[in-house]
Amino acid sequence: MPKGETLGEFEHLVLLAVARLGDDAYGMRVRREISERTGRDAAIGAVYATLERLAGKGLVASSVSEPTPERGGRAKRSFQLTGAGLEALRRTQQDLAAMMRGLKFGEAR
Repeated sequence: MPKGETLGEFEHLVLLAVARLGDDAYGMRVRREISERTGRDAAIGAVYATLERLAGKGLVASSVSEPTPERGGRAKRSFQLTGAGLEALRRTQQDLAAMMRGLKFGEAR
């Protein structure tokens, strides 16, 4: 991800879910993780589109498992955070912290 390019809100959530899930980071599980932690009902299509976009940016990589009987003979595609993905998360967290520093919430202007 080029320096200066920032993560969108949903990209940030998806990357955080992938980081939390480790080896268990596949589309439906990422969707469930976001929903359970944020209460946000993410469409599975939006999750997969975002994972593809993040892969295109080099922030996640994917691998496909062997087909299993439990999945009706289908393979499972899982995603892993790359070094660039970890750096993007760190940079986004630093940017957010810098922007929030000194703000007082609860006071309307």
